[in-house]
Amino acid sequence: MVDPEGFLFGIEHEFPVRDTQCQFRDFTNTKFEEFDAVIKELPVHKSDYDSLRVGDLGIKKKRWYIEGFERFGETGEYLRTDPKGFEIRTPIQPSIDAAVNALEGDIARWRTEAEKRGYHAVLTSFNPYQAEYTPQPPLNEREVQDRQSPEEQTAYIAMLTYGPDISISHPGYSAQKNIDLGMKLTFYSPYMVPFSYSSPFFLGSLWGGYSRRTYYRTGRRPAALVFVGSADEIIESTPTLTDRARLAPEVGRVEFKAFDCPRDVAHFRALGTLILGLALDTGLPGRALVPDEGLHKRSARAAFDDPDTFAHAQEVLDAAEHALPVAMREALTPLREMLNVRETPAHGMIESFSAGASIIDAIAIK
Repeated sequence: MVDPEGFLFGIEHEFPVRDTQCQFRDFTNTKFEEFDAVIKELPVHKSDYDSLRVGDLGIKKKRWYIEGFERFGETGEYLRTDPKGFEIRTPIQPSIDAAVNALEGDIARWRTEAEKRGYHAVLTSFNPYQAEYTPQPPLNEREVQDRQSPEEQTAYIAMLTYGPDISISHPGYSAQKNIDLGMKLTFYSPYMVPFSYSSPFFLGSLWGGYSRRTYYRTGRRPAALVFVGSADEIIESTPTLTDRARLAPEVGRVEFKAFDCPRDVAHFRALGTLILGLALDTGLPGRALVPDEGLHKRSARAAFDDPDTFAHAQEVLDAAEHALPVAMREALTPLREMLNVRETPAHGMIESFSAGASIIDAIAIK
């Protein structure tokens, strides 16, 4: 089904893995080349290049690639990448269903190759064993100079976190309208993200809340990012709300970046439909240039048990449902069910761990 009003969608799915010994794999115990052995077996789709950026190093030349922290020498030569996990991105699609279906197929292709090498995806949005990532050796002068944007200066945060970017765009939207949508998503982010919470672990035990990812990253990383076509459309902010598009089809793309990792494909569909509903909505008044750190932290700790978070999540879900075509509203059912019982995906993970399961078992994808 083509979504209303000509909207386009894309998904970037970033996730961690365990090995056959049930060991969580990250920058402390894995080299880039080990993960890259999986990527080398996956195909190149040249038609993707119209909408997907490759990057200077060519690491992103496929739909599948390794996420990590790139290191460079004093003269700018590439040295290595410290890996954190995998990412799968879809070409831009004409509907949420098409984007989710594309992702589902590419997850299956990844799984075929990854499991041959002993890697299995797990569901968590924050590294459950590491408290920080510190580049070793420290960044040299050239690397410091090359990392001047708010995003680059906080890239170390992303080495511990996992989560999707769900993008929406419309060819008829002006830069002003796209920025307004980005500000709207930023404002309502503390009430959207509990629908995805899946990071209740920290340093090998329960953290004490439902999203260590949200608690850790908010205030330093954006909730939404809007790609604009010219420098005079940039709005200065920290963290960044607007960024210059790096290729023509990226102009006008609005990425929501604050969700934890969804638990399954149906969950991706529900979250993408929620974003579409908010894009269609004309009644919600809230707008913000940067995420509210305090509200996000309160949401991360208590989720729907916090009365303010619960009430505003209800408001957001109702507004999205009302704005959507009737035929699309059923996709929000998983979110409505969570809200009705005031539970997030993290609740089941906590229950499993509290009943005696290991963290690896608690974050296993069922």
